Amino acid sequence: MLIFLYGEDSYRSKEKLNEILDRYKESHKNELNLRRFEGENLEFQDLKNELQTMPMFKEKKLLILSNVFNNKPFKEEFLKNADKLAEASDVLIFHQDQDQAVPATDSLLKFLKKKATAQEFQPLSGLKLKNWLKKEFSRYGAEVELQVLDKLIEFVGSDLWQLNNEIKKLAAFRKGGKIGVKDVELLVKSKIDTDIFKTIDALAQGRKRQALHLLHQHLEKGESPVYLLAMINYQFRNILEIKDLLERGLPLSRSLLHPFVARKSFQQAQRFSFDELKKIYRKIFEIDYGMKTGKIEPQTALDLFISEI
Repeated sequence: MLIFLYGEDSYRSKEKLNEILDRYKESHKNELNLRRFEGENLEFQDLKNELQTMPMFKEKKLLILSNVFNNKPFKEEFLKNADKLAEASDVLIFHQDQDQAVPATDSLLKFLKKKATAQEFQPLSGLKLKNWLKKEFSRYGAEVELQVLDKLIEFVGSDLWQLNNEIKKLAAFRKGGKIGVKDVELLVKSKIDTDIFKTIDALAQGRKRQALHLLHQHLEKGESPVYLLAMINYQFRNILEIKDLLERGLPLSRSLLHPFVARKSFQQAQRFSFDELKKIYRKIFEIDYGMKTGKIEPQTALDLFISEI
């Protein structure tokens, strides 16, 4: 059996993949017959060997093949055996989550559209996008003013990866309170702020002077301390999420982070222990509380945070 998940909206295709995985794991607790293949370096013989190996406990195998469309040798060999593979009892999921589009003339694409159970994920817009936003805010226990949806779309567009990240940031900032347009204007940027990664890289490598310098550059550009702390909080939460996956031996693909953010978070997670990350996260909470209650001046709070971790 072949399943094909593709389309410009890589966020929802990733969600669908995780949904299938969760259902499989509910009935196959040991996961001994679950395999993942990264398509860029995959050789067809490796897939063939896996399919010819008897499954444990006579269960169906679930094989996930990600991003195979740029692997010309694999595609050629697969298509030679495609009809036979389509009739196999094992389940092969082709998942395309890379940003580049696959040409409509691609022979593997045409085959999968015809023979596989295919689901295309096009970018959401209009009412569908607003309904998705409402559902996500609700998932994180956040209540929002209706104008917030329009403002978020105005700032971010239809990129669900970034929208999800902004929703988590806003929900963490309000902690159960109602999110308003002013919160969006204060905290949301129209693109991923890569300078925050540089600041955290400097912290991770013990270069506190450079981290302070980068932080002050943000402040000089007019960015608010509240926004900067929200971004630092957002990124350390991502690092903690990735670290947790690594500690439990789970693949990074279980994360719903934007691929760029996931890669950076993975790199940074190597430089912190799990205990260090939990202490940093508690420190962020203390500083956030101090800033919001007026117990500490915001810029001083950020300087102290960097000097103390």
